[in-house]
This record gives sequence, C-alpha cells and structure tokens, in this order.
Amino acid sequence: MAADPTTAATTLTRSERLDRLPFSRAHGKLLGGSGIGWALDAMDVGMISFVMAALSAQWHLDQTTLSWIGSIGFVGMALGASLGGLLADRIGRRQVFALTLLVYGLATGAAALSASVAMLIALRFVVGLGLGGELPVASTLVSEYAPKKIRGRVVVALEAFWALGWIMAALIGYLLIPTHPDGWRWALAIGLVPAAYALFVRWGLPESVRFLESKGRYAEAEASVRVFEDAAGVAPVPSPDEAPAKHHGTESIWAPELRGRTIALWLVWFCINLSYYGAFIWIPSLLHNAGFTLVKSFQFTLIITLAQLPGYAVAAWLIEVWGRRLTLALFLAGSAVAALGFGLANTETLILVTGCLLSFFNLGAWGALYAVGPELYPTTIRGAGTGAAAAFGRIASIIAPLIVPVLMGVGGMVLLFGVFGAAFLLAAGAALVLPEQRGRALTEA
Repeated sequence: MAADPTTAATTLTRSERLDRLPFSRAHGKLLGGSGIGWALDAMDVGMISFVMAALSAQWHLDQTTLSWIGSIGFVGMALGASLGGLLADRIGRRQVFALTLLVYGLATGAAALSASVAMLIALRFVVGLGLGGELPVASTLVSEYAPKKIRGRVVVALEAFWALGWIMAALIGYLLIPTHPDGWRWALAIGLVPAAYALFVRWGLPESVRFLESKGRYAEAEASVRVFEDAAGVAPVPSPDEAPAKHHGTESIWAPELRGRTIALWLVWFCINLSYYGAFIWIPSLLHNAGFTLVKSFQFTLIITLAQLPGYAVAAWLIEVWGRRLTLALFLAGSAVAALGFGLANTETLILVTGCLLSFFNLGAWGALYAVGPELYPTTIRGAGTGAAAAFGRIASIIAPLIVPVLMGVGGMVLLFGVFGAAFLLAAGAALVLPEQRGRALTEA
C-alpha cells in the first residue's frame, strides 16, 4: 500500500498523520502486544466455566453456589470497567492496561489456593476488577493508533484474540482439569501469567498519542507518531502543539448530541452480555447435567469454541465493506437464530452444529461491538464512554449465570435459549440506531 503524499499540506495534526499510514510492523506490535493481554483475559474468563463443572463434582456444590462463583467475577468487572475507563482518561491507556493485567493475574494465582467457596468467591471478585478494566482500555488504545480506513478491521482482529484465549481455556479444561483432583487449582495457577506480562505492556507498548496531546505532553506524542511513520517509511510533517479540538465541546457522554448513541450502545452491551455469559459460562455444566461425561462435555465445548475464529474473520472483513452498524446487527440476528436452535437441539450432531453457529455469530458480533465503541466519543471522554458501556453490560453478565438455573427449572433449555435469542434480537435493533462511523477520523465522531 503506497504512502499518502503530503507535499501539498504544510501541517497535519498527529492524528491525521497516523490516519494516513499503511499498516506496518509498529501496528503489528501494538496489535499483537495488546492481543496477548486480551487472550489472557479471555483464558481467565473461560477457565471459570470448567472450574465450576469440576467443583460441582468435587465439592458437591448446588447450582445456586455455582451461579455465584460464575457471577461474582462480573460484579468486579462492572466496577473495573467503569473505573478503568475513567482512569484511562486521566493517567493513560497503557498505564491502566498494565495495572489491570497485574491485578487479575495475581488474584487468579491466589485463587488456586482457595480453601473454601467464600475464599474463591472473594478472589474472583478481585479478578473481575482487573478483567473489567482491561478490555475497554485495550480496545481504545488500539483504535487510537489504527489508520481510519482499516480501524474497524484492526479492532476486530484485536477482539479475535479472545477466541484464542477461550480456546486455551478449553484446552486446559479438557487436558488438565479432569486428570487430577487438583486439576482446577493448576488451571487457575496458570492465570499468574498476566501478572508477568504486565511488565511488557508497561514498557513495550506506546501510550495513546491523543491522550498525550490532551495532557500537553507534545514531545512524547511526537516521538510516538514518528515511530509509526518510520515503520511505515513515511516522512514526517510538522504538527501544531495544540490539543485536538473537542468536536462536541462537552465532557459528558449524556450530552444531547451523544445521548442517543450512548443509550443504544448500552442496550447492545447489556443484551449481548446477558446472552453470551448466560450461555457460554454454563455450557460445560449444562452438557454434564444432560448426561455427558465431564470429559465429553469439555470436548464439545472445545469444538464449539473453535467456531469463534471464523466468526471473527468474517466480521473483520464485513466491517469495512458493509460498515459497523449493519455488520453488528447481522451477527446479532444470526446469534438469535443459533441460540434458539441450540435450545431445541436434541442430538449430539445438532448440539455441535447449533453450538458452533452460536459461537460463530456471537463472537463476530463481539468483534464488531468493540470496534464501534471507541468511535462514538471524543478523545477526552473516549475511555470513560467505552468503559461505562462495558460496565453497564457487566450488570447483565452478573445476572446471566444466576438466572440460568431458574429458567432451566421453569422451561428447560428451550426457554433458556429462547430468552437469550430474544435478547440478541433486541440488541440487533439497538445496533441499527448507532451512527455509522466507517472511514471517519476518531476526532469527527
């Protein structure tokens, strides 16, 4: 891809200089470095579904207790997402990214030593604080460096690392947990890895140029832009040392011109969290309760999880062809149909086919959603806006594991996945209300 000539321009803002660049090794390093943190996050979230199934058998826990083990982490994630977003706008995206990795890595390692349900639940809450803070911050950092022509595709690629992390969790669950009574402890101990990785994030990844400019740190912002220009082989041009214009002239996500998109975004986040975590946190246990062995239920979950990868790939392609809004709505509608099919499945083949379709469409929708969020707000409230939406969505992820036993008791799998399907449809409708931001600079949002 040829570099965009700038000889006709006397100056460009640093954001414009980043937007003109082709994808380079510097973008690849940022994407890969952030993506590994994202995958470790997913591994931790996915691991608890296998730990729940193992503890159900080993500690003879009832479904209510298991529900709280599954939900308490999301209580922490709701708080962590909100605080993480606010902190990211004040002390920086990179700083918060590293801090959240450190928090949840240490807490997950400590959870491996749990001697009681109460201790496990308390530590899972702390884990959630870190997990919730990381995701919106990482997506904001990557989106603020990605060239506008491929920004959506790059953020979906970041979200695709979630599938890799969930696959790692499924492999650990399948290969390690059933082999020993303390297999679940060893699985959680692996969660210490993010704590060590936090060091790389702190010193190996760049801080957001837009954040640095908003704080008047122009020399650092200029140095970061030049690293990306050098990697792309593009000559630098002068940039003024003024903070970017605030297009909305506001510091609130509830300002009149932002209120509609905030409500729609929050609704999508709530519905997709309800359905995703209600389904995927419980799938290993639901299959085990349906009569499958622990090993068989973990095997099925691993196969279903693999379908996430092509879901991300298709979403990454469509998001720059059809746009964010239509791609998000399409994958949410597909998730609704797949959820209903999974609830009606009564053979091993149908369980695998509908489960894979649910995985394909649902994770493609997640990729599109993470691409949409940071594009909706100006720089000074971008972290807060994405964090607040994620925090509101985490309320649904708290509720989801708790309502599964209740809905199963009333109407079985058909009612349970029918509710999830209805939530996906509602989210699809809300997605169509969001403004289309394909090809637009972030500061125009």
